[in-house]
Amino acid sequence: MGERSIYFYILLLLLGLGVLQGLLAGIVFLLRRRGGRIANVCYGLLLTTFSLTLLHNIFVLLDWDAYLSWPLYFTLSFPALLFYYVKFNLYPRYRFRLTDSKHFVLPIGQFVFFMYVFSNPVIAEGGLQRHFYNPFYGAMEQLLYLSTFFFYLYSARKYIQFKSSHYRKEEELRVVSYMKMLVYTFSLLFVVHTIFVITDFISYEFFQVNLRSLKLFAGLGAFSFAALIFWLGIYGTQVLIWGKQAFEQE
Repeated sequence: MGERSIYFYILLLLLGLGVLQGLLAGIVFLLRRRGGRIANVCYGLLLTTFSLTLLHNIFVLLDWDAYLSWPLYFTLSFPALLFYYVKFNLYPRYRFRLTDSKHFVLPIGQFVFFMYVFSNPVIAEGGLQRHFYNPFYGAMEQLLYLSTFFFYLYSARKYIQFKSSHYRKEEELRVVSYMKMLVYTFSLLFVVHTIFVITDFISYEFFQVNLRSLKLFAGLGAFSFAALIFWLGIYGTQVLIWGKQAFEQE
């Protein structure tokens, strides 16, 4: 990041607050008894993995070598966790089936890869460059991250639309309203985040310009990701405080 200004430390403070908020809310959802247990676990894991990935981004901004030793990068886990949180809230009687396992192939594969790489420091230091096929910073990883997220967001919206026209109880309609608020707002923020990712990719792959070396772009790009977890935390707080009646199914 070069010479660090007051704005850099303000950015770090905001990112740090995002990590703290996400981890605390994630723990609460993992321990929460009210509502659907599986849905709570999915959301707790979503908040936790988002927070750890944001922590990884902070290490990168600080040029700390910790990000070469700790597997804190879980981008491919986000889409399925958010989707199943929505699905299990809309259909609390649904149970995992063998066919659902395919949705976790990419997250598990990413985690296993990083566990292997980070257990070999030489590989980590030599293999985490921005090569096109690199599953860490490469364009292929980013393509999987963005495309799968948009696919799952679309699928979640279809479930919400179907449920909103086939609900039977008033409580179900309240749950639908919460799911709409979560997914629709998140989708808007994710589009903004995607613009930063794609702009960075095009400039680097086609024009050999590394926009991450520009302070303003790097800062706004990092905050576009942090905004996602801020929204997840805000939504989660609303559920914990005001959504008790809507999510009272056991």
